[in-house]
Amino acid sequence: MDSIVTLTMNPALDITTDAEAVRPTDKIRCTGVRYDPGGGGVNVALVAHNLGASVTAVFPAGGATGDVYGDLLTARGVPFHRVNIAGSTRESFTINEISTGLQYRFVLPGPSLTFAELRQCLVELRNVAASAKFVVASGSLPPGAPRNFYQQVALVCRDLGTRLILDTSGGGLKHITSGVFLLKASLRELRECVGRELITGTEQLAAAHEIVDCGLAEAVVVSLGSDGAVLATSTESKRFSAIPVRGVSGVGAGDAMVSAITVGLSRGWPLSESVRFSSAAGAVMMLTPGTEPCTRADTERLFEVAEEPVDVGAVCV
Repeated sequence: MDSIVTLTMNPALDITTDAEAVRPTDKIRCTGVRYDPGGGGVNVALVAHNLGASVTAVFPAGGATGDVYGDLLTARGVPFHRVNIAGSTRESFTINEISTGLQYRFVLPGPSLTFAELRQCLVELRNVAASAKFVVASGSLPPGAPRNFYQQVALVCRDLGTRLILDTSGGGLKHITSGVFLLKASLRELRECVGRELITGTEQLAAAHEIVDCGLAEAVVVSLGSDGAVLATSTESKRFSAIPVRGVSGVGAGDAMVSAITVGLSRGWPLSESVRFSSAAGAVMMLTPGTEPCTRADTERLFEVAEEPVDVGAVCV
């Protein structure tokens, strides 16, 4: 029985390379290239696998790119269930500019899925997650997918008695109404959800509590980059400090946080401890090239020095 099942509705073959300088019009001569299976849920599965959890990834894939994608996952040792689609799996392209240390990320939209392909993804999820403790649905929806697709995922999880952890943005987030155990959001995604700027920490935490109070999710974790993270539940309001590191790549850091929270919960840890664990995973992910997942040894090493969260008390909303 897998403790964790992940769902990635718009996976991407991540291509990462280096170039001395990125300029318009000129040919950009690149040096070195790495290929990684990417997309929110698959990134979560890769990290969870490295952290020792039992995990299976579910995703749609098609074309030659989809075949390469599956081969890469097989090489990483992550079990998966592929839903075959007519379209080709998308690519994303990241260039690290050597002269400035800046990073440029180009993300393609991905293939549209037919109604039958979308339905088959839900069928496959129901079959694979029948005995799972947690389902993690992470990443964007493919073009043309129903805006309430993740609400349909929530209903599947409710029927199975499985806790849903959701990390998405835009339309996929705005059309969730209930059934989420934990919602992980960036500050930008939180702003999209509530429709406000959220300048201060108090405003950010209050917005997270609004989501809990309206019944959309039982818990909300907001990642704040170098400012750490906040956790809101019906009984908790906590702030977590970031672990300072000199980052190589920020790609996948949010997915690593989601993964570590889920792994902690699957180990029977309290939610607060699991979020603290996620701070370590996110920091380690900043040190890895491309979307190379963080290692268990490095994550647990930083977890030992991660600060305890601060209880910031009740928030009036």
